Amino acid sequence: LRPRGAYAMGLFPWWARLAARAPLAANALLRGPAAGAVKLLAGVAPERPLPAFAAQPFSAWFAAREPGNPDGPRVLLWPDTFTNYFRPQAARAAVEVLEATGHRVELPPRPLCCGRPLYDYGMLGLAKRLLRQILAALAEPLAAGLPLVVLEPSCAAVFRDELGNLFPTDERARRLREQTLLLSEFLQRRADAWQPPRLDRKALVHGHCHHKAIMKLTDEQQLLARLGLDAEVLDAGCCGLAGSFGYEQGERYQVSMRAGERVLLPAVRAADKDTLIVADGFSCQEQIAHGTDRRALHLAQVLQLAMRHGPEGPPGGHPERAAPR
Repeated sequence: LRPRGAYAMGLFPWWARLAARAPLAANALLRGPAAGAVKLLAGVAPERPLPAFAAQPFSAWFAAREPGNPDGPRVLLWPDTFTNYFRPQAARAAVEVLEATGHRVELPPRPLCCGRPLYDYGMLGLAKRLLRQILAALAEPLAAGLPLVVLEPSCAAVFRDELGNLFPTDERARRLREQTLLLSEFLQRRADAWQPPRLDRKALVHGHCHHKAIMKLTDEQQLLARLGLDAEVLDAGCCGLAGSFGYEQGERYQVSMRAGERVLLPAVRAADKDTLIVADGFSCQEQIAHGTDRRALHLAQVLQLAMRHGPEGPPGGHPERAAPR
């Protein structure tokens, strides 16, 4: 037997698929009067707000639309569990950006998860089973050499780092590792063919731990510079939430908030109201939303704002309010 948090948070991909069938009911349970009891049962700190499920998962929205650029070069977009069910607006923005580059966006043929939540609780056997499903489902696009654009840095790190350790002799794993790109990496590799729109604003940028450790922030910073943003990358270390760590009761929640208060949260609170707050990681965004009155945007949403509002960006303060919710 494992701690109850392992079943609540480690098996979260399955809970998310179930909740997506009735998101309003799920949100009423997780964020309404019964939230305290749910947190106690799941081992979640009572002070930590739970994220709200989107009314429609990104994958459902994508399936109902007509694809853009039907004759364009193919690119595969990875709808990770958290983006798909909690922040589909970031994935929608990524589709808009990728189609602006002339590409035809595709999704994997079935719901998949990289298994990242399982690692925290030692469920490596189940995580390997999920990764085998991914390798089988993506066999055709991997063999065709399609790039896989991943929006969540922790998921990209699975494919770029852990996957090779778990399947060192699998040719499909090698292809997936080499063909996985963050959005910034994908766009920077096509810098000669696509110029991003300008956005003359200041930006406060927080890099996800996996992003900084495995992929580095070089491409992200170069792309933000091409946008015209005056971007400050915080030397903040970890945001403190660290996946499920900051959700857990007791000392872990306290450590989580102390880590956030070291640099990140005070810097966000002190930022001018016209400054963009940029954070690609879902955990980082949740920590910022919990500890400040600001909402961080994914890089895809920043690009979308530039495409829709021009160099001056949206009028008024708190530019994140102009991003589709």
